[in-house]
Amino acid sequence: MDVHVPQAVTNQLRRRGVDVVTAIEDSAAMRADADLLERATQSGRMLVTQDIRLCAMAGVWQSEGRAFAGLAFAHPLGITIGQFVRDLEILALASMGNECDNQIFRLPF
Repeated sequence: MDVHVPQAVTNQLRRRGVDVVTAIEDSAAMRADADLLERATQSGRMLVTQDIRLCAMAGVWQSEGRAFAGLAFAHPLGITIGQFVRDLEILALASMGNECDNQIFRLPF
């Protein structure tokens, strides 16, 4: 989870049994966007954000064929906490292995 994602989303996902790591817990809260996406990729974890610039950067990486472990983006004004949690839970439960690699998921579905 990027620092832009509300803590309530993380808390609710954990209550539902979804394995979540925040940038703060990973000592990556102050990293540049590219470093954060690379760190998530090295960890084999999709990055979740509400940062428009980070989503745009992932789009550039995607168009350049640069590998990343996937990105879930929700515009902060376009989704409720409940919908954010439900959509991320669906992604977590429905994806296997590296199916989300190099994909950008725009939430809500």
